[in-house]
Amino acid sequence: MRYNFKGKSSIQGSSLTRWFFVGPAMLVVICLLIYPLCSTVFYSFTDKTMIRSSYNFTGFENYQRILTDSGFWSSFVNSLIWTVFGVLGQIIIGFIGALCLNRIKSPVMRNVFRITAIIPWAFPSIATAMVWKWLLNGIYGFVPVSLQNLGLSEGLVQFFSDPDLVLPSLIFINIWYGFPLIMVNVYAALQTIPQDQYEAAQIDGASALQSFIHITVPHIRTVVGLLVVLRTVWIFNNFDLIYMITGGGPAGASSTMPIYIYDTGWTGRMVGRASTASVLLLLFLVILCVLYFKVINHWEKEDVK
Repeated sequence: MRYNFKGKSSIQGSSLTRWFFVGPAMLVVICLLIYPLCSTVFYSFTDKTMIRSSYNFTGFENYQRILTDSGFWSSFVNSLIWTVFGVLGQIIIGFIGALCLNRIKSPVMRNVFRITAIIPWAFPSIATAMVWKWLLNGIYGFVPVSLQNLGLSEGLVQFFSDPDLVLPSLIFINIWYGFPLIMVNVYAALQTIPQDQYEAAQIDGASALQSFIHITVPHIRTVVGLLVVLRTVWIFNNFDLIYMITGGGPAGASSTMPIYIYDTGWTGRMVGRASTASVLLLLFLVILCVLYFKVINHWEKEDVK
C-alpha cells in the first residue's frame, strides 16, 4: 500500500479553500463593523448634516463643541449612574439568586425557580417597556394608585414625570430585566466547583463565610468579571428601554449618551456632531474594557499559580 504525501504543496493548495470559507465572514465584518466605524470617525471631523449632501472638513471643531456642551456632560453623567447602579444591581441580585438556586436540593423546584426567574429576560424589550410604563404610569398606573389607596403616598407618585424619580425608576426596571442573565451564568459557574474542596474545608473547621471567600469566589470571579464587562458595555449603550419609556425626558433628566447621540443625529440632523459623540463614547468604553481585562488577566495569572 502506498501513501502519497504532498507535504507543503497540499497545505498551500488548501489555502484557497480556507479563504473561500473565511471570505464571507470577513466581508460581513467589513460591511457591518469596519466601514461604519471608519465612516463615523471620518464624519466626526466634518460638518455633515442630513439636510444637505455636501460637507466640509472642520478638524476638531465638533469635538470642541461637544466637549463644551452641557447636554453632553449631563447625558454622560446619567449614563454613568445608569450603568454603575444597573450593573451593581444585576450582579448582586443575580449572584444572590444563583446562590439560592444552588442551595435548592429538589430538581423540580430548582427548575421551577430557574424558569420563573428567567421570565424577565425572555420578554422582548418592547413588552418590558410597555408593561412597566403601564404599571408606573402617573395617572392610572397600578403602583401609584395602589400606593395612594394604601395611604403610603399623598397623591399619585410620578415615577416617570418627576426628574428625581425617573432615573432610579429606570434603573430598577433595568435591574429587573437583566439580572436573570447574571443568575444563570453564575449558577453555571457554581456547578464547576469541586465539592470535595468544600468537604475538605469543612473538615479543617472553615466556616461557611470562609469557604465562600476562599473557594467560591476564586472559582467564579473570572466569569463574574466577564459578565461585568459585557453588561457594562451593553447597559452603557442601551437605547431602546429608556427611549420607549421616557424618550430621555422629562427635560433630559433620563437622557443618556445613546439618547443624546440619537437626538443630535436624527432630531437635530447633525451627523457630524453625532459621529463625534459616538467616537467619544467608543473611546471611553475601550479604555474601560482595557482596565477590566487587565484585572481579569491578573486573576487568571493568580489562578495558574
